[in-house]
Parts: sequence; structure tokens; C-alpha cells
Amino acid sequence: MPKISIIVPVYKAENVLAKCVDSVLAQTFADWELLLIDDGSPDGSGALCDDYAGQDDRVQVFHKPNGGVSSARNLGMEKANGDYILFIDADDWIEPNTCQVLLGALEEAGADSAGCAHWNIQPGGEKWAEPGALPAGVYDAGAIRKGIVDRLLGQRLGKPGEVLNGFIWRFLFSRAIIIDHDIRFSGAYLEDELFLMEYFCLAQKLAMVDEPLYYYLQNPASVTRNYLPDYMDTFRRFLAAKEAVVERYGLEGDDPQWRQSTCWAGLLIAIGNEFAPGNPAPLAEKRRRVEGFTREPGMAEAIRDLNPQGMGRNKQLVAGLVRRRWFGLLALMYAVKNRR
Repeated sequence: MPKISIIVPVYKAENVLAKCVDSVLAQTFADWELLLIDDGSPDGSGALCDDYAGQDDRVQVFHKPNGGVSSARNLGMEKANGDYILFIDADDWIEPNTCQVLLGALEEAGADSAGCAHWNIQPGGEKWAEPGALPAGVYDAGAIRKGIVDRLLGQRLGKPGEVLNGFIWRFLFSRAIIIDHDIRFSGAYLEDELFLMEYFCLAQKLAMVDEPLYYYLQNPASVTRNYLPDYMDTFRRFLAAKEAVVERYGLEGDDPQWRQSTCWAGLLIAIGNEFAPGNPAPLAEKRRRVEGFTREPGMAEAIRDLNPQGMGRNKQLVAGLVRRRWFGLLALMYAVKNRR
């Protein structure tokens, strides 16, 4: 049985998968298995996966109908045999010593989990390091809850770099914890965040290193540019799933305003999505829909009870217009922005 199972969901990744897989094959630590989950990809990704499996018997390929990244990761976890699990996205890659460093830190600390910093990579090649979820060191269950779980629970507003991102690929996870508690991914929005919250409610010791071991390729296609017509339905399902995690692990008292913070964060994304250039609706219809979002009970409560502060300039401006209900000015601002 391998020590580490590396899971890579694959969908329309024909042009980027080689760099990802080659970075795994180049690992200085050799006791791993690589699970490539072909999520019904319509391009040549599936055949490329099969080619790699033919070259190295540590590479396994599973072909499935398209079901999204959550279903692909879940299948990977079901098929994994390693003591630990590492996730990689198909358009990303890792340093040659990633497995060795993470596993070494974990075993030296007697921990069940390990984490690292990462590199952010722009399509043009620009890169910058982003610190890990916590500074280098060893953390017990209480420190994990305060430093990771509570931040994912309620601290969802702030400047870029201040809000903890739910990146699962910068952690080495215990497969035993995942199996024993049947932790799974669900949905297509912030599924990483929910997974991390639940997992780190159960982890007992975390070893963090400050080396950036993972290369995260920044995707210019985001909800700020590409319109998602079902975004609000997706957010409602996410909020219900988050409420279930809060109840299951008794997190309600950690941050009494976690719902308001979560709803504000979701509302700001919903507004940007509604005014995205890809939305074909007339400007008046976009404005009407945004007003409707703000009247939903959870959103209305957040607007009434929480005045977000400390965000970036643009988000702070949008939040101020929403609180004043100046939706006409908000729509005009986005119209000018999109023309630019």
C-alpha cells in the first residue's frame, strides 16, 4: 500500500495535464500512487491519462461520466489506498520535494495532517508566494480550530490575503480521518471550504511548513467575468450545507455573526456575477434581480446587522451602495466598468 495517494480531477485538461503529472513523477519521495479521475472530459485528456498509466504502474486512471469536481474527488477518495491524501488540480503542479517535505514534517511532529505555502502563477508567468493557512509550526486541535475552522466559519470579509482561502491542495490529509467520518465534497461552490471546515474539526495535530511547494495557476475565468445563471441557487445550497457543519460540530458559539459574514461575502459575489459582461439581461433586469437578492431573509439580516469594514476599495464601495439601497448608482457603476 502506498504512503500517499495523489488525486487529480481531470476535465478539459489536455493542454495542461502533462506538467501536472510530470511534477508527480519527479517526486523525490517515491512511495505514492497517482489517481487520475477523468470526469467525462470531451477532449483528449482521458487518452493522455491512459498513456501515463501505461508508463508507470503507480498511475491509475478512472473514467466516469461528467459530474463535476466534487464527484471526481469523491471517487478518488473511494479508490485511494494511501495513508495520506494530497489533492492537485489538473492545471497546477508541485515542487519535486513536496511529498517528502510534507510527510517529513507530519511524521516528525507526530501529526495527522500537514500544510504548506504556495506560489500563485499568472498565465503570463508572473508569480508570487502566498503564506500557508498558518505560520510554520505544530498546532494542536484547539489552535487548529481557532486558526483555520473559525476563520473559515466567520471571517469571510477583508482585503485579499486576509481572508483564509479554502485551498485543499496545500494540505496532506489523513485518509483514516476522512474514511472514519465519511467526509465528502458536495456541490460546485466553495466545496473546498466546507471540506476543510469539517476535516479540521476532527484533526488533532497539524504540522505547517513555510515553503511554497504548490504552484497554483490563476484562472482568469471567474464569476466576475463569466456569468453563472444559477449562482444564487448554488449559494443557498452551500449555506445550508455550512449550517449543517456548524450544527454537527457545535461551532455556533465561535462566531455569532458567521451567517451575516457568509451572506455578505456571497451577496458581493452574486452582485458581481449578475453584472458580469456575460449576462445578456438588460441593465434594468440586472438591477431588479440584485434588489431581490438583498430582500432574501439571510441577506437582509446581514445588511441590517453587519456593516462590513476593511475590504478592498471596490467591494467596500459596493457594500456601501447596497446598504444605502442606491441600486441605480450601483448598476451604472458596473455598466461603466464593463464598457472599460
